[in-house]
Amino acid sequence: MEDSRRRFLMLAGISAVGLTAKPVLDAFAAEQKQNPKIGLKRGDDALTAKRWGMVIDTTKFESAEDIEPIIEACHKTHNVPKIENKNHEVKWIWEEHFHNAFPGLAQQFQDERTEHAPFLVLCNHCENPPCCRVCPTKATFKRESDGIVMMDFHRCIGCRFCMAACPYGSRSFNFRDPRPLIEETNNSFPTRMKGVVEKCNFCAERLAVGKQPACVEASDGAIVFGDLYEPESEIRELLRTNYTIRRKQGLGTEPSIYYIV
Repeated sequence: MEDSRRRFLMLAGISAVGLTAKPVLDAFAAEQKQNPKIGLKRGDDALTAKRWGMVIDTTKFESAEDIEPIIEACHKTHNVPKIENKNHEVKWIWEEHFHNAFPGLAQQFQDERTEHAPFLVLCNHCENPPCCRVCPTKATFKRESDGIVMMDFHRCIGCRFCMAACPYGSRSFNFRDPRPLIEETNNSFPTRMKGVVEKCNFCAERLAVGKQPACVEASDGAIVFGDLYEPESEIRELLRTNYTIRRKQGLGTEPSIYYIV
């Protein structure tokens, strides 16, 4: 990891003397491609899909207390640290106000329930993810088999280009070593280190062994997860029979998270 960082800094230094940033990043990316991506071995009971998606029924949440168990389940499963400093906070799934989650849909005179309801937000696992296009080392990539936007923490050099490209604020940066701030370490999922970006991975490691995402299991039916390309799936039935919205649809990213409002 540190050798890779030093290599990047060396190339960046060369660029400052006369080269542009693009060939520098291209050179580093080419070097990184020599190493295979870390993959997840799928068991016989693995859950599979052509494109995973999620429907969050916001009508089943009345207050922040209703979504706290969901956030806790996700963060405990994935060793997300608790950091008091909001500027350094790491989060995979969190509560957001409607006006912030859906800025293009907010009304001057909003209905009372929507105005005060808590909205869960997370990585949207977009069909056209801008974060993947800007990563110089391919540390973040879209898994072609099921559309999950994944991260290889070992490849991440902490440039934060993906954070700048994500229009949803779904990525967090580790400004310090997060491991001392993890209340109870889950040894079945890797911890991260200082200088690494992280985000929701749709619980790819749980899908590989036949389990639903942690947030879905903790939601008591408020979150449904399934294959968007399977017409007979539960998620498609929900989309057929309910009015749903997505975050910043006009950007063309095609989010995989839908909200029943």
